[in-house]
Amino acid sequence: MDQPHADAPPPPPLLALEDLRLRLRTARGALPVLHGVSLRLARGETLGLIGESGCGKSMTALALAGLLPEGAEVEGALRLDGEQLLGAPEARWCRLRGARVGMVFQEPMTALDPLQTIGRQVAEPLRLHRGLGRQAARAEALRLLERVQLPQAAQRLDAYPHQLSGGQRQRVLIAAAIACGPDLLIADEPTSALDAGLRREMLQLLRGLAEASGMALLLISHDLALVGEHVERVAVMYAGRIVDEGPTAAVFARRAHPYTRALFEARPRLGRTAPGARLPTLPGRVPPLHALPPGCAFAPRCARAAEDCRQAVPALRPLAGDGHALRCLHPWPDEARR
Repeated sequence: MDQPHADAPPPPPLLALEDLRLRLRTARGALPVLHGVSLRLARGETLGLIGESGCGKSMTALALAGLLPEGAEVEGALRLDGEQLLGAPEARWCRLRGARVGMVFQEPMTALDPLQTIGRQVAEPLRLHRGLGRQAARAEALRLLERVQLPQAAQRLDAYPHQLSGGQRQRVLIAAAIACGPDLLIADEPTSALDAGLRREMLQLLRGLAEASGMALLLISHDLALVGEHVERVAVMYAGRIVDEGPTAAVFARRAHPYTRALFEARPRLGRTAPGARLPTLPGRVPPLHALPPGCAFAPRCARAAEDCRQAVPALRPLAGDGHALRCLHPWPDEARR
């Protein structure tokens, strides 16, 4: 039997986002939000997108789901299985959302319709995209709610969102998002309103669903510990750009980009933060989008910044042969790992 050629190209990615540039219409004029964001995600792969609030994570997710605000100006390419979707008509996106692209939003109470029962909301994509009748969709909705481990799922079918806890509502959102077996699931801060135990349980559920079905998972979060446990690759965003990306183990072990390292150092650590002491913080703040500094946007907050950092935006360049790349002129050396 012929063996595949050792240098055969890898299969094309499920999702390819290339040089995405986004501007939003405001009273000040067109406001740049994303500056050349590129991401690739293969079938069955898990990718974490992390960074502080305001760095562009959620806008990237909205672009991937075709949910950008009216009047948004976009450039670049967004391909799902090779199909260019940037600029696609809303009718095309309506056929894709729910069927091939699922999304779990940050606040389940606002994402769920308070006037519709849980069963009806989970059944809706089944009726819309799969053409199931009312009873068949209800039966499948029950199966999905049991799959996401909603307690007393049969009794909850006729409940309303306000009658469920935060964790239960999040399970309902996940059930609705995976109802039609999407190729890509985007989870935007899906656990931010939950306690630590429920956060871990919810991410284990998402990871297990992705592995069982072969769908790709994009997890957007600020929780470094949970991201590190549940995704294969990670991309770090700052001020609308990817500044650090690669295998999760490599990125988190090296902490070579000063921003990645600063995020780790700002974490409160059990047993290492003295009682009554101030919690560690990352100095400064993400610059406003209308007033980004010249060069590297992180330079004003960076302990390793030099004059050349302020001259031009650093290119994303490989750090090692394992797929780790970063956008930095003066990364932390390997011996500085901790």
